[in-house]
Amino acid sequence: MLKNHMLFSKSWLSLFLIISFFNLSSAQINSSVDTTHISQNIKFNYKQLIVPSLLIGYGIVGLESDKIKEWNLGIRNEVVEDIDNKLTIDDFMQYAPAVSVYALNNLGIKGKNNLKDRSIVLGTSMVFVFATVTTLKKITKVERPDASNFDSFPSGHTALAFAGAEFLYQEYKDVSIWYGVSGYVAATATGAFRIYNNKHWLTDVAAGAGIGILSTKAAYWLQPYISKHIFGASKNKGTGALFSPYYDGKQIGGSFVMTF
Repeated sequence: MLKNHMLFSKSWLSLFLIISFFNLSSAQINSSVDTTHISQNIKFNYKQLIVPSLLIGYGIVGLESDKIKEWNLGIRNEVVEDIDNKLTIDDFMQYAPAVSVYALNNLGIKGKNNLKDRSIVLGTSMVFVFATVTTLKKITKVERPDASNFDSFPSGHTALAFAGAEFLYQEYKDVSIWYGVSGYVAATATGAFRIYNNKHWLTDVAAGAGIGILSTKAAYWLQPYISKHIFGASKNKGTGALFSPYYDGKQIGGSFVMTF
């Protein structure tokens, strides 16, 4: 009984730490920005690397650390023993933060950037997430907790959700900080459900969160160059292009949307 209680406490402490990383991440962002054009937003600062690096580092160290593996196994055993019903909400929740940016804009709540600029940021971020997650899964070949395959590390669902959460935060933090908070809550819940559904270890989720956050930050840093040299500068603020690759552990695909 005491052992189960300790495992329960550890698992929820772990989830609490993941949620806490949002506050740390937010503190690293340079709040002095010019919202008139994307090129003035989020200039590179090494401090912005701290939180995603810690998350990714924890996940990578966990691949070899016996102590962290033991912790992972304890959480997994608790999930198997104490949770009977699985929920598939994480399959949909992973998209919620990113979709919210476009939904809010359609409701008349304007974010930081126009359709073209934010679509370039999101598309670039998704390319980074897709490439990083797919490559690491093929290299590490970590078995999932439910033994269904060897694509456990890192969590693609979590990476996508946190990439969207950082995207939502950056686009709407100047309108209301609570938009950003809601995005990170949804992303954290996505990671929690991946553990709850016995699809991922805690280390998979932590690394996925770091990859997602870093991918979106990198997309903002690179956006001025990509916009100028790949898509070309345009005065037409109604024009936009978006490429969104996806990988759900079984299928690889993508979508391309162009608006005029």
